[in-house]
Amino acid sequence: MDKLKLYMIMLGCKPTGRHTEQHDVFFSLAGSLKETIPHAKAFWPEAQDNMHLDAWREVTHVDGYEVSVVPKTSGPMENKLFFINLGGYKAGEFDEPHYKLLVVAPDLASATQQAKQTAFFKHTGFTGANAHIDDKYGIDVDDIYQVEDILPAGFRDHYSLSVNPMPSQAIDEIHLGYFKLKTILG
Repeated sequence: MDKLKLYMIMLGCKPTGRHTEQHDVFFSLAGSLKETIPHAKAFWPEAQDNMHLDAWREVTHVDGYEVSVVPKTSGPMENKLFFINLGGYKAGEFDEPHYKLLVVAPDLASATQQAKQTAFFKHTGFTGANAHIDDKYGIDVDDIYQVEDILPAGFRDHYSLSVNPMPSQAIDEIHLGYFKLKTILG
């Protein structure tokens, strides 16, 4: 197996009985994108053979920080990587647009404050339909997770994410499109 890397993947599927395509974001550690697929299938078993990828990235850099996979450490890391799913509304549109982001912060409160500074949060909402961070810790918070906490269990037990400042502002490549699993698996 190659050196482990952190992957962020947007899974897509139209499950049996649904009228629209559903999505979820999945994080995994692997040596290659191909190696993430068995973990993605275990994460979303209802998707069966209908699953595809709509977006993916190898997470190595976030806002001036380098992200790497290291053996599990015994003590807390100063910087943590958070995944945040912002939801909002636009007047007259029958939809709830979402903006998914990664944030480096020492704690949940700091990560939440960073998310509330994004243009999406400030401009996607109106009186009675405010922008929000989707549903985990109370008002105005929907989906916010420390990435280490939502990795597949086998990885959480043995690995940590090292998040350290770096002088360059490198940016990860984001791959967008409709990626069939059979194409990824070769």
